[in-house]
Amino acid sequence: MSYAVSTVSLVEKARKGPGWLTVDRRSINVFGLSRNRMIGFSLLTGPGSYRLELVPAEQGAEGDALTLLQNLMPKGQFERPAHAIKAANLSLWPKLFGDRFAFLQIDDEDMADLVGDHLSEEDSWLRARLLDHPKLAMNILAEIDKLAGPWGGWLARGTDFFWFYENGRRLPLRLVGGELINVATRTKVARFAAPDIVEQLANRSLVPNLFLMFLVLSILPGVRALGGSHQPVYFPLMRYVLYRALEAAGGDSDLRHALATDDIPGAWGHRVIECDVDPFELIRNERTCETSDIIDRFRNMPLTEACGRMTSFVSDTSWQELHRRLQEQVITTADTEWAFA
Repeated sequence: MSYAVSTVSLVEKARKGPGWLTVDRRSINVFGLSRNRMIGFSLLTGPGSYRLELVPAEQGAEGDALTLLQNLMPKGQFERPAHAIKAANLSLWPKLFGDRFAFLQIDDEDMADLVGDHLSEEDSWLRARLLDHPKLAMNILAEIDKLAGPWGGWLARGTDFFWFYENGRRLPLRLVGGELINVATRTKVARFAAPDIVEQLANRSLVPNLFLMFLVLSILPGVRALGGSHQPVYFPLMRYVLYRALEAAGGDSDLRHALATDDIPGAWGHRVIECDVDPFELIRNERTCETSDIIDRFRNMPLTEACGRMTSFVSDTSWQELHRRLQEQVITTADTEWAFA
């Protein structure tokens, strides 16, 4: 099962982001969108009309791999870019891996439905503790604010529990006096109460943020999360924030005990495992059996070998800054935040 963040921008920097793909070392515009239609818009932009165009950024950059990939992609129009990405993965997966094991991709629309289901149940933990117990919600936000100094950049208060979508753009909200307020216009978007939030989750004007996703999919059910090179820091910080907020609010001793005693709540792996096999070469040659061989090879490979040079860590500016703070003892390995890793 894979969770794909769909609140991310289509383009994060020049020719990078989910709106772009690299094939044979060439940049490919996934949806064939102009720069103006990508900057400031996310995978959940819509409703509209989007196709998997796979257009080379430069003329004459077409090749056999790109042609084959275009032929493998599903045709037709999609209401949102996220829908097209899901359809593409569903089409490609059996061609790469056969029926050996299934692939389930969920994104933030699925999370909106899941959180909506939780909040529709009057006796659910999420509704009773987060919405009907305002002290806990405010405690969580206060604990996140405290991390802005030494842990700045790892767990930022980008929005308060939900993102607001308006005219295809993702906008941050602030929880003030029991209401979710649009930061840009300072207008009320919704009451911080189940009826308002459930309705707006259903029409996609509200979408859960990353903290809520981890709370519902991993922390509450006790499911281990495998993530990218930033997760070893921000996920323990989320668990630390929740523990501190619960402690201040009182109650939930079982959940606090689980948070404090689980010594392997997550692991990293996404985009850090190095491989000398070009996946597009496998697609081009339709060598599905070799793809299965690669799975077996990684399954039997020690992690120290699979991670290669750990490029995603050593070349990352956030990790470099964390290393500097450790050297200067702005933070230390004895800090309580590390206890939740």
